[in-house]
Amino acid sequence: MKHIYLNLKRFDVPAELGGVNRLAPPEKWAAYIVQNTQEGLRQYDSAEVEFGMYFPEAYLLQAAAARTKDSPVRIGCQGVYRGDTAAGGNFGAFTTNRPAAAMAAIGCETVIIGHCEERSDKAGILAEAGVTDTKAVNRLLNQEIRCAAARGMQVLYCIGEKSEEQERWQEVLGEQLEIGLKDADKAKIVIAYEPVWSIGPGKTPAGKEYITKIARFVKEQTGGMDIVYGGGLKQDNAAMLASIHEIDGGLIALTRFQGEIGFYPEEYLDIIRIYMDCERRHAS
Repeated sequence: MKHIYLNLKRFDVPAELGGVNRLAPPEKWAAYIVQNTQEGLRQYDSAEVEFGMYFPEAYLLQAAAARTKDSPVRIGCQGVYRGDTAAGGNFGAFTTNRPAAAMAAIGCETVIIGHCEERSDKAGILAEAGVTDTKAVNRLLNQEIRCAAARGMQVLYCIGEKSEEQERWQEVLGEQLEIGLKDADKAKIVIAYEPVWSIGPGKTPAGKEYITKIARFVKEQTGGMDIVYGGGLKQDNAAMLASIHEIDGGLIALTRFQGEIGFYPEEYLDIIRIYMDCERRHAS
């Protein structure tokens, strides 16, 4: 099974307000994306590949309502709280936070947890309290993973090393896997590898050899869990990633990196076409 994920982070902000949304007004944005991708995704066998889309929380109901019957699009959220509701217990006293129960109730089937931006945010909050132990971040993420999995949601768990951590990447990634996956249902989790050190303007993207090395390490450490490339599946690297046997898909964000940068449905479908065509060739 291959996994193609789409993280629509910040792409809901209109261009005139400093964002990159040029697709549709906010009240129609999420529906526009689902409506303009789901038919194109029907050509792929659901037993061969799955498609998850992670929307900002305000747009989840809109996205879910736009799905047609038997849509190949799996609606996902960009996080859940580390605590959840329980019958006879906490009924939802989580102001500003989103319990997994609430996300599942509005139609989320999948969630992204541990994205490098979430890790950075949690580390920053802990640092304000004088806590610099990276294990604390992984323990918080583990709580989120277990809450989401308990509600039947699939989890895309992101791991990755920063530039200052690259020399000890085995220790860093090993800790993220060991603590993050502790007591979690691995059958409901897919790993996403983000080479944080190589993401961003002016940085050299991770190459095939490096990605292959990491993917093999993750599979060895986890007993063969599926792993996707989270550093950005795009037109330029789709064929290369499809040629790596150990990689089981990718995470898409931006589809256009120059000019009117942002996410565009037709370019998203083209990235998937390139990846799946190359994947089939390598598999045959």
